[in-house]
Amino acid sequence: MAKEINAQEIFNLAKKYESEMSQFLRDMISLPSESCQEKEVVLRIKEEMEKVGFDKVEIDPMGNVLGYIGHGNHVIAMDAHIDTVGVGEKKLWNFDPYEGMEDDEVIGGRGASDQEGGMASMVYAGKIIKELGLEGDYTLIVTGTVQEEDCDGLCWQYIINESKIKPEFVVITEPTSLNIYRGHRGRMEIKVTTEGVSCHGSAPERGENAIFKMAPILNELKALHENLHYDEFLGKGSLTVSEIFFSSPSRCAVADGCIISIDRRLTNGETWEGAIQEIKNLPAVKAANAKVEMYKYDRPSYTGLVYPTESYFPSWVLPEEHPACQTLVDSYKNLFNEEPLVDKWTFSTNAVSIMGRYNIPCIGFGPGHEDQAHAPNEKTWKEELVKCAALYALTPITYVNKYSK
Repeated sequence: MAKEINAQEIFNLAKKYESEMSQFLRDMISLPSESCQEKEVVLRIKEEMEKVGFDKVEIDPMGNVLGYIGHGNHVIAMDAHIDTVGVGEKKLWNFDPYEGMEDDEVIGGRGASDQEGGMASMVYAGKIIKELGLEGDYTLIVTGTVQEEDCDGLCWQYIINESKIKPEFVVITEPTSLNIYRGHRGRMEIKVTTEGVSCHGSAPERGENAIFKMAPILNELKALHENLHYDEFLGKGSLTVSEIFFSSPSRCAVADGCIISIDRRLTNGETWEGAIQEIKNLPAVKAANAKVEMYKYDRPSYTGLVYPTESYFPSWVLPEEHPACQTLVDSYKNLFNEEPLVDKWTFSTNAVSIMGRYNIPCIGFGPGHEDQAHAPNEKTWKEELVKCAALYALTPITYVNKYSK
């Protein structure tokens, strides 16, 4: 028999916990947690999960924190990565990025939108579920995951492959401005290398300059970007050169090596093999006999665990009629009495592994705005923290009552 639910009661309780959510978020912001340095914030999240009444809380060997609510048959997960990027140029900040700031409407600090705000809302959704008795035939797993900013989805490769956790669907709580997002482009990190022969800079004709070899490749890459595949929902694939390195015996010598990094965004229908081949086919790449390859990621987590992977992060799209999407749409309308905007992210999330690699359905809803991610004076909105906590609390029981088989 379906459990009776009162959406207004859920929302009112979320509003009641606004100050506690806000303080919890500020506590997380105050603990610097760049990728592979998340230990302190993970311990703080574990403490809060235990305080609000999660049934079980554990930290896995990679360092992800997992909190469990309920013991039912339908496994649903909600995910927030809790690592952040660095603060960049401090003079661009109007306040200390870790001390943060707060007024009646917003909370500022590194990680406020991207994406410790989602973590705060999820933890208090767990408190609401327990307080209102919204458990059902489901097990909710709330994950605070590591290393996303370094390597999207690596944490979930570990969770799925090693911990053998395979939810029926996952809510990604990256910032969506309270819209529902059902996909985004994938990405990959590509390295192009040219080789030369060094000699004294006073007689460059005696050598072969690897940087000069790279120059026409850069121009052809710029042109390639304009002609990449277009998808009606996700938009066009893209590429940009993000880094350049060289090797040379000295400043007065001809460079004997040059490497560029390419950030390649993959739209629906593109593959990593095709993206590599497009670059290999460029006339300047062939003329320079340049090497084109995908980067690999093997940086240790804060626990010391190394879990190597290719730097390839597939695109994904969830059909709008899928039960996971419709669960969030129904919950949104039930809580807020209006139609949500169903759209997509511009950037990439952990769903590149969860759905992109493993075909586990993902759907997105989170506090904060995409344009705050990685920006100075990053902030999020308290009203959005509250609304997300309410929707996260309502989602599992809505799914079990209406859409689970």
